[in-house]
Amino acid sequence: MEHKKEFEKAVEKKVENTVKKVVKVIAMVILGLLIFLLANYLLMRLWNWLMPDLFGVGTVTYWQALGILILAKLLFGFGGGGGGKSKGGPSHKKKTRSSNKCMPWRRDFDEWKHYDQFWKEEGEEAFKAYVEKIKNENHDKAKEE
Repeated sequence: MEHKKEFEKAVEKKVENTVKKVVKVIAMVILGLLIFLLANYLLMRLWNWLMPDLFGVGTVTYWQALGILILAKLLFGFGGGGGGKSKGGPSHKKKTRSSNKCMPWRRDFDEWKHYDQFWKEEGEEAFKAYVEKIKNENHDKAKEE
């Protein structure tokens, strides 16, 4: 009898823990969905507040804002920034490889320290000559037409 009661208590605890986990998962899914819907609403409000005045575009509905949000996520990524990854993982190697691609450009950057001196000596005159050349070419094309 005693063994049966202990077994029942153990089963009850397991069921209780399982139910708690299921409730937590459902609550997290609902919370995540609510946050997503709120973010979409905020996007719609910000768009309708700023974009028509700044750029002269029309306002959007809630569902159009959802489309914009999804498009932005597809184009710019889902924000998996990898803040908790260790430095020795594959992402670290990937960063190292991609930064090596720019090394030839970085070596040429040392030459830019002479830019100000060049602009003072030759830049303005060369620029004015270039502008005159462009104006003459445009003027010649206008005469031909």
